[in-house]
Amino acid sequence: MYLKSLQAISSKLTIYYDGECPLCLAEIHFLKHHNQKRLLDFVSLQQLDKSEGDINCELAYQTIHARLGEKQLIVGPEVFFEAYIRTDLRLVNYLLSYAAIRFLYAKFYLIFAKYRHQISKIIGPCLLNLVQRKYPTALK
Repeated sequence: MYLKSLQAISSKLTIYYDGECPLCLAEIHFLKHHNQKRLLDFVSLQQLDKSEGDINCELAYQTIHARLGEKQLIVGPEVFFEAYIRTDLRLVNYLLSYAAIRFLYAKFYLIFAKYRHQISKIIGPCLLNLVQRKYPTALK
C-alpha cells in the first residue's frame, strides 16, 4: 500500500549539500545512482547562486536543506525521507514508512549532524571511495 503510493510522487526535490564533505558527497553519489525517476536535483552549497535567497548557507552547513517543488523549504531528516521516496530503494522506503523508524532516524540525524565534520574526517574518504567504485557512473 505505502510503496504503491510512492508511484504518484512527481514533485522534484532539490537537495543543498556540502560539496567539500566526503561523507556528504558519498550520500549524494549514492542518491544520484538511485535517482531513476529523475525527481532529485543536487546543488552544492559552495556553488549556490545568490538567487537562492531563502537558503541560509550558514544553517545549511549545519543541517541539510532541500526545496520541495518550487517553494517549500524543508530542513533536517525530513530531507532524507523525501529524497528516499523519490529513489528506487524499495526496502528503505518500506522501512521509513514506519513512524518508529523515522523517529529513531531523526534522533540519530540530530546527533550525526552535530558531529558530521569529525565523523566525515574518519570515515568519509573511505565511504566516498567505496560508493564511487560501486557506482562509477552516478556522478556523470
